[in-house]
Amino acid sequence: CFHASPETLAWKKEPEALGLKIQKKGKFKKRTDSSPPVEAPYVPPKLKRAASSLSDRTVEIFEGMTIVELAKRCGVSIPVVQDILKNVGEKVDSEYDPLSIDISELVAMEIGVNVRRLHSNEGAEVLPRPPVVTVMGHVDHGKTSLLDALRLTSVAAKEAGGITQHLGAFVVGMSSGASITFLDTPGHAAFSAMRQRGAAVTDIVVLVVAADDGVMPQTLEAMSHAKAADVPIVVAVNKCDKPAANPEKVKIQLATEGLALEEMGGDIQVVEVSAVTKTGLDKLEEALLLQAEMMDLKSRVDGPAQAYVVEARVDRGRGPLATAIVKAGTLVCGQHVVVGAEWGKIRAIRDMLGKSTDRARPAMPVEIEGLKGLPMAGDDIIVVHSEERARMLSAGRKKKFEKDRLGRVSESNLEDEEGEVKPKRVEMTIIVKADVQGTVQAVTDSLKSLDSPQVFVNIVHGGVGPISESDVDLAQACGAFIVGFSIPTPPGSINQAANKAGIKIKIHRVIYHLLEDIGNSIVEKAPGTFETQVSGEAQILSIFELKGRSKAKGDDVKIAGCRVIDGRLIRSSTMRLLRSGEVVFEGSCASLKREKQDVEAVGKGNECGLVIQNWDDFKVGDVIQCLEQVNRKPKFISSQSGAVRIEC
Repeated sequence: CFHASPETLAWKKEPEALGLKIQKKGKFKKRTDSSPPVEAPYVPPKLKRAASSLSDRTVEIFEGMTIVELAKRCGVSIPVVQDILKNVGEKVDSEYDPLSIDISELVAMEIGVNVRRLHSNEGAEVLPRPPVVTVMGHVDHGKTSLLDALRLTSVAAKEAGGITQHLGAFVVGMSSGASITFLDTPGHAAFSAMRQRGAAVTDIVVLVVAADDGVMPQTLEAMSHAKAADVPIVVAVNKCDKPAANPEKVKIQLATEGLALEEMGGDIQVVEVSAVTKTGLDKLEEALLLQAEMMDLKSRVDGPAQAYVVEARVDRGRGPLATAIVKAGTLVCGQHVVVGAEWGKIRAIRDMLGKSTDRARPAMPVEIEGLKGLPMAGDDIIVVHSEERARMLSAGRKKKFEKDRLGRVSESNLEDEEGEVKPKRVEMTIIVKADVQGTVQAVTDSLKSLDSPQVFVNIVHGGVGPISESDVDLAQACGAFIVGFSIPTPPGSINQAANKAGIKIKIHRVIYHLLEDIGNSIVEKAPGTFETQVSGEAQILSIFELKGRSKAKGDDVKIAGCRVIDGRLIRSSTMRLLRSGEVVFEGSCASLKREKQDVEAVGKGNECGLVIQNWDDFKVGDVIQCLEQVNRKPKFISSQSGAVRIEC
């Protein structure tokens, strides 16, 4: 009994008491429901995607982080981190051993998460540093001219088209003896990413607004960049010497956009200046130094440097060059560095005047030489202690970037499959070459903005430097044409090879002209949309009937005697018959005569005889419209701020 199951015990007692249902003896009952099963259409299951993938996560790492802390932040187990450490050649004794910040980044990238490095100033020498000031504002509001007046040079005259198209960094010594590092950003709509980089690395933003023009689209964009980077703003109202200047109107506009000006009880300083007459420059200098003093700017001087790439280019003799601003520490010639996904040993450091120096201190813009590849503008520069570590970190970052890129491509393909079927578009393939990395990005982004429902702009390659034979070979392979911006004209051999292969090369030095040229090319290549429009109208004045025709010529025919009141009637077009404003019939024109002669078209004010095929119910007063198929091409539209688009 002790080994008996509850079912066995239930036979001896009442099974209902134990809550069991026992099958009674007897035959099984047949189902009486003979209705067929319901047929439902098969719905394929949708692919489930994770709510948040590892590649979207960002973890903070620091020097001396333990294995336990790293595993906890990355969301994996400790043995997983230990296995990765063994694979990269690190000796693991205990899970509480401290790791260097470079090894922590390698492990995190192998796991598949993004990292943000945290640096501590504990025990380091911290000294005051010059402020980094970014000059921002709308195009042609006098930003570069204002800086020219401050440093007594003339950069604006050297820029193509008189507008700034590069991000420039230089140090200006003030009359008071203090020095300020200035970043000059372009104001054209195409260079939004450059302005964003300038706001990210700066301490103070000088917002330049023309007194005769007021607040414009790029002025608002500069304000949003400064607010996103949490950077204080000093407003410089320029061109106050012009007769149409109205500084008070500008202040009201800025206050309306949410800037709390000092005159209205806020904390944002406003200075009225003129770059031409050089008035108000001393007040601007005083405002900048006062703002910097209130911020108490200090940085670590000793130890490995942290720097930020503001621009990158390729020099034929010196190779890849990166313009950078040191944020903390000291950058020393001969150190191994990792810049984004590239690495190298610093061969030379030059200041913005081209003079060679052996070290760069905080807030100092320099140009470094010796990188193995061209970095992206906006990359961070980190110093590592050996070439092996630099190679390993660079390879890990490249692997992570490629993995993320492939993930984005697969996600976009999956969204295209799930979404609606899009109409086929004509593809325009372009190769972009420019003088610096930031300009390549700006031109690429601007050309992508010209995408339209009819033409797909595909940028297959973007590079820095002059046009080479490999660019021509690539263009020939994918059917592209080459766009060059601020680069020298290619030599005759490359032009000859391009002409032989039927490849167009377009060289421009001003962003306005480049966008207008490419926009017109897109309009020409677009297939357009066919629309039906009324090319002419005629009113029926009388009706003629031809009777007693032979069998060979057909039945009786009714001819509408008309006068063309607008446009012209074309024999090959479709005719629409209107009676009291309503469409009665549409059909092709069987005959069109004027003065007993067959004609192809009849103009406004002339009378004609018209026969519509398969229709003879004409009445005096009816209106006949001539319908014509017209191919409507898209339009290239450029706004006053410089923003461009294709309107279909």
